[in-house]
Amino acid sequence: MVVETEALTELGEHIASQMPDAVRKFEVRVGELNVYAERDQIVPLMDFLKRNQMCMFEMMIDLCGVDYPERSQRFEVVYHLLSMRLNQRIRVKISTDEDTPVPSIVDLHRGADWFEREAFDMYGIVFSGHPDMRRILTDYGFEGHPLRKDFPLTGFTEVRYDDLEKRIVHEPVELTQEYRNFDFLSPWEGMTSQIPGDEKATTEEEGA
Repeated sequence: MVVETEALTELGEHIASQMPDAVRKFEVRVGELNVYAERDQIVPLMDFLKRNQMCMFEMMIDLCGVDYPERSQRFEVVYHLLSMRLNQRIRVKISTDEDTPVPSIVDLHRGADWFEREAFDMYGIVFSGHPDMRRILTDYGFEGHPLRKDFPLTGFTEVRYDDLEKRIVHEPVELTQEYRNFDFLSPWEGMTSQIPGDEKATTEEEGA
């Protein structure tokens, strides 16, 4: 573990020294290298990570958004990359607000296409230079971005295809119960203070 941490720290120092304008800081946490980057420098940074001989992060595994409404730059875009040649992984994070677009990395990683569209659909994060910046998961004419923390649970209109009527129907979204606490044991009951099976341990303790 110590050797792995040292190797990741050395890699982080290499990236930061070679791309000082792009990297704000880096850290190794729980055996993973996290790089915090400048939004406007994400394309040159990704190009460096892909082609540099000490990095070789040629495979983009995932790209997702995270919402922190209390921040001035409320969104984080998180990239997960894999180097098959060096057997290394890296996480890159950038921040942006509701109005400032993030440069697209589709030209470097074609697999980022649908991931960026999903981040736009779910959070409203716009990626400049994307070849097809439109929604990918929500229905026709959907308003808002469902994974934002301030997205209301009711009040919007659902658009769906009704197989019985053979047409697209518009109907209000109404959730009969806004919040549910699940104990992961029954879909009909909320969390209880005693998990089934605990009574056996109590009985055994009393008998002892």
